[in-house]
Amino acid sequence: MTTARRTSVPSPRSARLRGRLGQTLVYLSLVIASLVVLLPLAVVFLTSLKTSEEAAENDALSLPGDWLHFDNYATAFSDGHMLTAFGNTAFILLFSITGTVLIGSMTAYAIDRFHFRMKKLVMGLFLVATLVPGVTTQVATFQVINGFGLFDTRWAPVLLYMGTDIVSIYIFLQFIRGIPVSLDEAARLDGANSFTVYRKIILPLLKPAVATVVIIKGITVYNDFYIPFLYMPSPELGTISTALFRFKGPFGAHWENISAGAVLVIVPTLIAFLFLQRYIYNGFAQGATK
Repeated sequence: MTTARRTSVPSPRSARLRGRLGQTLVYLSLVIASLVVLLPLAVVFLTSLKTSEEAAENDALSLPGDWLHFDNYATAFSDGHMLTAFGNTAFILLFSITGTVLIGSMTAYAIDRFHFRMKKLVMGLFLVATLVPGVTTQVATFQVINGFGLFDTRWAPVLLYMGTDIVSIYIFLQFIRGIPVSLDEAARLDGANSFTVYRKIILPLLKPAVATVVIIKGITVYNDFYIPFLYMPSPELGTISTALFRFKGPFGAHWENISAGAVLVIVPTLIAFLFLQRYIYNGFAQGATK
């Protein structure tokens, strides 16, 4: 004689309590995460509207005495040479992103579509390169850049940004693996060579990957401080990241001016992210599924 096991079924009341508790924890975690992100931005914005006395004496979250005090923004824009810094940053962004897209997509196309010796070794070396800290190779890198005569020029960071982005190769590689090889074969039957296949078939189909790489690389280059500071020491060659450093002196820092400059730097990236955020999410999602 067998006896059936009794399974405890939760009551509707306990199920509702668990659902409310889970929903409360979700909203609580979102609120905490929002505070962690927004609190530093609020401190920077409030400090940018304060005078030097208020920034030195008052609390970081204290309200400024005058909400229409925009002198710090004028000082940051003029004394920090922000217009020149934005021009240098735009120059570096344009050539760095263009080179990264071309080099990364061509490399991924060659790795996926062509068969050659030591192919796995090349992929392994790419992986090893991502694990090596960039600081450990800066002495040799600086000697190479100086040997080419590119030190203290805008081409030094452009060359470094183009040659050190292994992540873009893997992003393009994941997308290219999802493109049918039959398209390549059909184009070759029509007399197309390898470069024509890449230019007319592969590259147009890589638009989501290109958008993802452009956004990721653009934000990285836009926010980078180390490479421009090391390879472009001249004041007239400063970028937006090094321009803010001019308000830091040996005896103190003008935090109200630095905060105003930081707000000017944040606004373009914030606008770009709001308009391009769907490309970021779609690019990562499609790359993961492929």
